[in-house]
Amino acid sequence: MSAVTTTTTSTAAPVVAGAPAKARRRRRGLAPGRRLPATRLIGPLLLLALWAAASAAGRLDANAIPAPWTVVETGARLWTDGTLPDDILTSLQRAASGFAIGLTAGVALALASGLSRVGEALIDGTVNLNRAIPTLGLIPLFILWLGIGETFKIAIIAIVVYIPIYLNTHAALSGIDSRFVELAEVQGLSRWAFVRQIVVPGALPGFFVGLRLGVTGSWLGLVVLEQINATSGLGYMMFQAQNYGQSDVILVGLVVYGVFGLVSDSTVRLIERRVLSWRRTLSN
Repeated sequence: MSAVTTTTTSTAAPVVAGAPAKARRRRRGLAPGRRLPATRLIGPLLLLALWAAASAAGRLDANAIPAPWTVVETGARLWTDGTLPDDILTSLQRAASGFAIGLTAGVALALASGLSRVGEALIDGTVNLNRAIPTLGLIPLFILWLGIGETFKIAIIAIVVYIPIYLNTHAALSGIDSRFVELAEVQGLSRWAFVRQIVVPGALPGFFVGLRLGVTGSWLGLVVLEQINATSGLGYMMFQAQNYGQSDVILVGLVVYGVFGLVSDSTVRLIERRVLSWRRTLSN
């Protein structure tokens, strides 16, 4: 009997010991791999290279799509004469003002709706109704209410920003596991401790998704709003260039918008990785 037991144990041991190692190897193979530096620049640089190659080969109409070097020369000229710096500063001020208001409103409404049934009844349906209405379609009404100056532009940008921040933060709050709430009640946590230790960490992933969408939305709204009764800004510069058929100036404005959008999105992603460094995900 002892010999049989010994034989059975010795043959079974290698199988048990080897199975986790194979499983670990399979899990490592499914992961996307180690993060490479500056990989997000590969796509834009490849697009720029294709644009330059097509322009050099004469495949693009220079009047419709100027060559990259022509756009760079135009941008340098606009920067030297002071036009581009003033327009960039004006656009940044508008975008920052609308973004700050939208960020504050989105977070406050999400917390009020996500942490209270009364707040959810009063807020969630209204926000989703607002989401169903095209924001840019509100421009004529906001002009009647707020005038045709800067105020209505900032208000529209704030609406474009707060909706994705609210939706994603509220969804993250609603998705917090109820077992964490029960654990907090068992531990006797106060309301503030519950919000600080459970609600905020649980809602941060969704909040950062909404923040990225809000940052992008502020630039998308700005390019339209600056073509309505504006005397400065990147959108105004592009609108004037359209009237005079200056496609190189239009491309300068689009490039600046693209750079601002890429930089702001990358900044938010960097902050997200630092703040959520405790998470074990495929991205890190």
